[in-house]
Amino acid sequence: MIKPLLHDDPSHIGPYRLAARLGSGGMGTVYLARTPGGATLALKTVHAHIAADAAFRTRFRLEADAARVIGGLHGAQVVDADPVAEVPWLATEYVLGPPLDDAVTVSGPLPESAVRAVGAALCGALGQLHRSDVVHRDLKPSNVMITAYGPKVIDFGIARALGDERLTRVGAAAGTPAFMSPEQATGQEHTPAGDVFALAGVLVFAATGHGPFGSGQPADLLYRVRYADPDLSGVPAALAPVLARCLAKDPALRPATDELAAVLHDGHGEFADHLPHPLLSEISRRAAEVWQECPERSPAPEEPAVAAAPAPRRAVFSRRGLLALGGAAVAGVAAGGGLWLRSGRSDAKDSPGPAASGPPAGSGSVLWTSDQRLADEASPPLFVGKRIVVAAKGGELRSIDPADGSELWMFSQGLFEGRPVTDGTVLYWTTGVGTDSHAVITVDTETGEADRTVTTLSDLKLPTTASAELLCATADTVYLTAGATDTTEFDRHLYAVNARTGELRWRTALRSRNGAAYTGAFGKVFGDRIVLGQITYDLVLSAFDTDSGKELWSTPLTAAADFHSTLVSSGAQLADDGRHLYIGSTVLRSIGLSNGAVVWEFGRDRGFGTSGDGSDHYGPPAVRDGVVYAAEGSRGVVAVETARGELIWEVQVPESSQTTRVAPPVVSGKHLYYGDRPGLGVIGLTRHTYVRSLESTVSDFALRPGTDTLVGNGAQGQVEAVRLGS
Repeated sequence: MIKPLLHDDPSHIGPYRLAARLGSGGMGTVYLARTPGGATLALKTVHAHIAADAAFRTRFRLEADAARVIGGLHGAQVVDADPVAEVPWLATEYVLGPPLDDAVTVSGPLPESAVRAVGAALCGALGQLHRSDVVHRDLKPSNVMITAYGPKVIDFGIARALGDERLTRVGAAAGTPAFMSPEQATGQEHTPAGDVFALAGVLVFAATGHGPFGSGQPADLLYRVRYADPDLSGVPAALAPVLARCLAKDPALRPATDELAAVLHDGHGEFADHLPHPLLSEISRRAAEVWQECPERSPAPEEPAVAAAPAPRRAVFSRRGLLALGGAAVAGVAAGGGLWLRSGRSDAKDSPGPAASGPPAGSGSVLWTSDQRLADEASPPLFVGKRIVVAAKGGELRSIDPADGSELWMFSQGLFEGRPVTDGTVLYWTTGVGTDSHAVITVDTETGEADRTVTTLSDLKLPTTASAELLCATADTVYLTAGATDTTEFDRHLYAVNARTGELRWRTALRSRNGAAYTGAFGKVFGDRIVLGQITYDLVLSAFDTDSGKELWSTPLTAAADFHSTLVSSGAQLADDGRHLYIGSTVLRSIGLSNGAVVWEFGRDRGFGTSGDGSDHYGPPAVRDGVVYAAEGSRGVVAVETARGELIWEVQVPESSQTTRVAPPVVSGKHLYYGDRPGLGVIGLTRHTYVRSLESTVSDFALRPGTDTLVGNGAQGQVEAVRLGS
């Protein structure tokens, strides 16, 4: 997503003029840049405080070297770089296309012919790296860009030469758990066979929309990668055997890239011919976006906000046109160092759009954006006392000042440490995953240092191969699940631990249903009971007495396959009014808190826009004053009576503001705020009409207690705060 430059961004880096921001995270910022001749590039920089670290400078240089090795055919061609500059930077071709994970979101799982074509091309990319004695080590859907002329591999931040000393600490596993090889997950040498394992995982995702080892907490994923059989459900029958071979636990049993390429695809036909129409349209949209005039630089925080510019006219390209544009990208790089996309107004005599107008009064505004390297599956920000705490990549916790978004401290205990929880005052976390020191600890929110150990897995009489997953905490009790996560075994328990002494209060075995594999859980305390949601093939809600651990009721809810692991933090799906729980899935449901009985269901046989055929038609709901609010499909928001589940009103939103169903809506004053494709949509509660979309990229968000400020995770790993309207 192209965003305006911030007020303090430089105007130039090296000889290149910065035109806009493409993304930012804890490591650095990526800009849309122009050469002196007008060519368009992607220019990546490293934050100054990181640039002072010699190891990171070395890693940045290796990334540039690896990108040069793969070249412009299979990657974003390197145009220029200066790894020894005060602020190191790398300029590459600007790739016209979405990452594979976005592509699957837009079009659904790819057809078999497209999966084969993607796989064969990626074999060529990896083969080129391997012949140069370089391994990627972090191949995953977000690192594969889909263009009209083939996939391109990006992000070589942890690539390294074979045999080189690791830049990560001893025993640490670098990479992404869901797509790691077993040897990488145990900190062993990652060879080309490890990249083949990751490639197979990427192709499973492309064909099905899910990875071969599911989703959930990193420790659970690492366990499945090492010990469980891959989940190939949904993979075309002709592809399953070869992908299963690539996913063998023994690296020696996996095929080499040239052998795999020959099995996957015969090389005939244009790559774009295999892509579904919605994906081609998305490539077209992104191509049109970069041709538009770049947005104005954002003002300094103390200046008044700039009025929103009218939406650009959408350009549509034919399949042949996209192929021609793709060829121009390569030719542009070869000729002068980039894709020739000129900024400025078109000479075409298009009719003018509507005059720009300021945002409606009182509908909200962005307060600050904090560049943080959020974890790929980060839960929403936590509010601990006067602090905001987020989970970042690399097993880090970071504290943010709610006043201006500045970082207060960073705490790290390892790469994969699970999600933190809080009772509002104390911050709990798990550390030492997969080791003898696997424990639940508290972190001092004033200093960012480990405070005390609450309990260890050995205290709970669990082996080091088990994993612990924090659910929630109250003033006196920490709740967690722990146990094995093998797909052939369901051996997990719910634990209640004294928050002050670490004494085990009780534990209760969790039941498997129909041999389903465990992929995650969420929990929330309501009075004298904790309600646990177990995500297997279905979603099962169960209530347990907080004093004894006795199961009070259990209610299976079908078709929960699309409950994504990033939504299972701190019971975010569950809304309540003291008597009933409300949860969204295939339908919106009311469930009795006392007995688990389904009181009503809303939404069967309704249209859901373009949300697809998954089970998450209704997002996490919010309840207020006898009304349940929830996003419905991709088309809008509904308001439903709590008593009978009858529709009160509905608002269909513009196509540009499709609902995302990630976080519960937030009601503030006369407006309702919901997650949409641009970031945050606004609905007026007086006339029940769509108002606008805020210039924000927040997706998973929550209201900071006692304030009118919403804080959420941004699309590029940042944290944003939004002041809500009256």
